[in-house]
This record gives sequence, structure tokens and C-alpha cells, in this order.
Amino acid sequence: MKIFNTLTRRKDEFVPLEPGKVKMYVCGPTVYNYIHIGNARPMIVFDTVRRYFEYKGYEVNYVSNFTDVDDKIIKKAIEEGVDADTISKRYIAECKKDMEGMNVKPATTHPLATEEICGMLEMIQSLIDKGYAYKAEDGTVYFRVKAFKEYGKLSHKNLDDLQSGFREIKVTGEEGKEDSADFVLWKPKKDGEPFWESPWCNGRPGWHIECSVMSRKYLGEQIDIHAGGEDLIFPHHENEIAQSEAANGKTFANYWMHNAFLNIDNKKMSKSLGNFFTVREISEKYDLQVLRFFMLSAHYRSPLNFSAELMEASKNGLERILNCVSRLNDFLKTAADGGMTEAETAAKAELDSLVAKYEAAMDDDFNTADAISAIFEMVKLANSTASEGSSQAWLKTVKDTIEKLCDVMGIITEKKEEMLDSEIEEMIAARQQARKEKNFALADEIRGKLLEKGIVLEDTREGVKWRRA
Repeated sequence: MKIFNTLTRRKDEFVPLEPGKVKMYVCGPTVYNYIHIGNARPMIVFDTVRRYFEYKGYEVNYVSNFTDVDDKIIKKAIEEGVDADTISKRYIAECKKDMEGMNVKPATTHPLATEEICGMLEMIQSLIDKGYAYKAEDGTVYFRVKAFKEYGKLSHKNLDDLQSGFREIKVTGEEGKEDSADFVLWKPKKDGEPFWESPWCNGRPGWHIECSVMSRKYLGEQIDIHAGGEDLIFPHHENEIAQSEAANGKTFANYWMHNAFLNIDNKKMSKSLGNFFTVREISEKYDLQVLRFFMLSAHYRSPLNFSAELMEASKNGLERILNCVSRLNDFLKTAADGGMTEAETAAKAELDSLVAKYEAAMDDDFNTADAISAIFEMVKLANSTASEGSSQAWLKTVKDTIEKLCDVMGIITEKKEEMLDSEIEEMIAARQQARKEKNFALADEIRGKLLEKGIVLEDTREGVKWRRA
């Protein structure tokens, strides 16, 4: 298995720190509002990475945090006249609802920043003791970037260039810095903000320190994979490396994975452009399984463009898979026991080659787009070889294979029962009555009208079934 490693800028063979186990940390959202579809991409992508590791037999310890203390959370709390804890708890609950809708598995641990303050104080003090951090006069604690000689190794940025850039955008209130590139580990409280006591001042942690502390607590000083969106490479993940490796004296993470940006109609998602969508808003138009299928239709390192047309295409593609599994289930209800025929044995060999094709795609830096193409080929094979007369052995084999590989993608293959409106239900009933009365011309006329409404009828041994066109 090979993973494109942002640190080395190449595909590296995956070798776990401990055989058969994967320790993986994924940066989670800041919970001040409903998550947007940009947040959804890393959630879906790295959930799929986790699922594939599990499919391959690994035991995965998957940690993903919630940042529940932040300027945006405080601003929202002030606007609503409530405390910050009320805001963060509300949107953690809403985020978990959206994750469930997208079939994102709960992490092994979902730590909260506010519950890990003691660990942050401990790590900051150790960085001060080792000369990697210092306290300014106002109580702010900064990380001394120049003390960490490998700073910039993840983002491949030159420190001299960074310092020049930081000097140009110097922020008011940062006069206490020794160097423009130094970053905040702890900052003093402001009126009306939540705060914690510390040896330096009453205040709260900087953003970067929380992930270093939570990763160390729940996964250990060294981990296999650290992941997130490519917008986190610098400064967040660069700063995490500096903190963690300075504090622990060890390589922090062996593999760094980053998903590319999501654009909306070929433009960057922005509230000002009016193209900002939350997952909750998308769920009002589409089943979130469609959103998941759409997200996996491109390689995670490729920019992905969101549009209504592409979502419709994803909906239709997902429907092809679900319809295939539904047909196989119907055939299995009446299939006779027995082994495969010669033709089915040949089809089984073709199915095995497609499974190998699927695994090869996923082993090559988790190429979900090519893996989904292999699933579509399995669907085509099933549709051309499975019928009411097929053996139970073949029907079960092809169905179980498709379902298992879809499960790795987080795709639920069981079709949801849809409620039809009363007019369509009455038309289906009228057609059934016409057939009973052998008025086939009327039955065909009703069937045609239903097709115009996007409803396809299928007559089976178990009765009439319908699906969306």
C-alpha cells in the first residue's frame, strides 16, 4: 500500500509503527455553526481511508478532535447572549447528526479542546523548560520557531521568506514576540471570554497546541498518519510538528495526508459569493449518501467541483448500484440451492479480477474514483449474469462482494423505502386493476404516464415494484 506523503512529496510504502495497527489523527471542525460541505470532504475521505485499513485487517485507533474554544465560538456566543459552552455543545451535536447522515463512523475518540487544558499546560511548560518557548510581558507564551531547526519541512517553506512575510502582516498586540514567525501557545484572556488559570496568565490555549496534546494523549508520542485538508498544511500542521517534536524528541507522524479543496461551480466557496452550503442544506435536496458518493468520485488529492449537475450524476450512479443489489435480493428470495453453473464459475473468476482491480486502486494512495469504477464493472457483470434462474451460490457471491466493497466506501446498499404521493399510488393501483381485467391497453397507458413522471414499474413474481427513473 502506498500513500502520498506531503512530508516527502512522494508516494511512500505504508509501514506501520506497530504491525497490524494504525494510529491515525484527523483534525476535526471548529464547532460554531453547522458544518459546510468543505468540512465534509476530509470527514468522508479519511473515514474511507480508515474503513479500507480495517478491510485489510488493521486495527485502527482513529482520533478526531472538536475545537470547542475559539474566537468564532466566542463571537457566536456573544451574538446570542449565551456562554461559549452552549454554542459548542449545540454544534457538536449537530455535527454528529450530519456525520451519521454521511455514514461517517464515530472516531475511536473525539476529544474536546476544553477537556485537555491540563495536558496543554504541561506541554507548554516543557517547551519553555527546553528553550523552545518563552513568556512575553503580557503573559502570552510563544513558540520560538528559530529553535526548531526543521521548521518548514512539511510545507517546504523557507524560514527567511516566512519571517519576511510575517513582518509585512504583523498583528497588533504581538509586540512581545522575539521573532515575527513565532506563534502563540497561550494567550491572555479578554473581558467576557472563557479562561483557565496558568502559570503565565489567566487565558486560553492557542489553536495549534490542542492537536499536539490530544494526539499524544490518545495515540502516543509517535503516530502513523496525520491528516486533514490542504489548508491546514501551513501553519497548523507545520506548527504541530514543531511543538510535538520539540516536546517529545521524536518524529511526530510518519505520513501526512491532505485532501484538496472543494470548489462550487468552479469558484472558491464563499459566503460573500452566495455559494456557501452547509451539509444540512444539502440534505434537504439529496440523501447524504449521494454527497458521500460524489465526494469519493474524485481522487482525494484532486480539486473537486461541486455543482447540481454533478450531484445529479452521482445520484444516478448510486442508484445504479442500489438497483442492482435490490434485484439480486429479489432473485435470492426464490433461488434454488445448488452450486454455480459453468458460466457462473467463469463469471466468478471475472468478479475476482475486479476485486483485485478495486484493491489495486485503493492500495495506490486510496484512489476511490478508480475503485468505484471497479464496482460499476461488478454491477454490469451482475446485471448481465444474474436472473431469476441463477444459482443461490452465484447470486449470494456477487451480492456480498458488491455490498462489502461498497461498505468500505461507506455506501449503504439497502434502498430506503420511499413514500409515493397519493396520485401515483392510485395510478399504480389502477394499472393493477386494469391488468386483472385484462385491459392491457389501459395498463400500458398508465405505465406510460407513470414513466413520464419518472416512475419505472417492474413486474416480478413478488408483485409490482417501482423505482425512480
